[in-house]
Amino acid sequence: MQYRILGRTGFNVSEIGLGSWGLGGGWGPIDDAEALAAMELAIAQGVNFIDTALGYGGGHSEHLIGRVLKGRREQIIVATKIPPQTGRWPVLPHEPVTKTFSAKWVIECTERSLRNLDTDYIDVQQLHAWTPPYVQQTDWLEGLMRLKEQGKVRAFGVSANDWDPYGTVSLVESGLIDSIQVIYNIFEQRPQEALLPAALKHNVAIIVRVPFEEGLLTGRLHPGHRFEPDDWRADWLTPERLREAAPHAEALKAYLAPDRPTLASLALKYILSHPAVSTVIPGMRRSAHVLENTSASDGKPLSAQEIERLRAHAYVHGWKYPWAQA
Repeated sequence: MQYRILGRTGFNVSEIGLGSWGLGGGWGPIDDAEALAAMELAIAQGVNFIDTALGYGGGHSEHLIGRVLKGRREQIIVATKIPPQTGRWPVLPHEPVTKTFSAKWVIECTERSLRNLDTDYIDVQQLHAWTPPYVQQTDWLEGLMRLKEQGKVRAFGVSANDWDPYGTVSLVESGLIDSIQVIYNIFEQRPQEALLPAALKHNVAIIVRVPFEEGLLTGRLHPGHRFEPDDWRADWLTPERLREAAPHAEALKAYLAPDRPTLASLALKYILSHPAVSTVIPGMRRSAHVLENTSASDGKPLSAQEIERLRAHAYVHGWKYPWAQA
């Protein structure tokens, strides 16, 4: 496992982190024993960054992580997230921050996450949505600063709205936060335009989510794929969308090589080849996922020529997630 510095926090984090949404549910049947085993294996493989959220399974994901933290809290960097008080994603420009991320709400949610995780502090606390007007509406910041002064939060950041590669750029430039979590992958390359350069300039960490485009970049979702019960993707990846995406994924097989033998490993290496990226957080509910994903961190990035060729495979499809309010 290779490690990078998480922006200006100074935290030394594994290139491959562990995304834990699936541990809380929503991706098919959950198996807590398998999830705990996968987390133990991930740590044994060198993973020291775990990302979760208060909203994942109503705190279930945080509870499971809390069990894994016991006896090794200082070894693991834990990031979690505060949901909008409205319960709606994404937050929109006309919604005042006092209604979505008031200081009181920020503190209340953080206290709940601390109890769920059974820890005294959170390494990176994040707002689970963002809209540019909040740079001037700083109620959220007052809450986070109070928590930092109390030693309950070490650093803070924002998880960008889904499919919004531009909305957090002004926040990065403001100097108010330590990290940005964003969707960035071979299909969704737009963060390269402004966000990633801004993050490099201002030493703000980039945490990459959705590295596999919700499974499309693993090569395992084909036309006719049947999702498990309770897998939210069944409403997003309709039969028509699976047929539309299939040739885009198939074309990427031309880039496979001994050091990236699968589409998943290619997808992770693509992300890690950008110097602005601190860590990428694929979901890892099963031990097999852990072994495949952690193997991508081998210190062998894609060449500049390969990155340039992959630019042609950007695929901005514009499909809104089922929960999008607008």
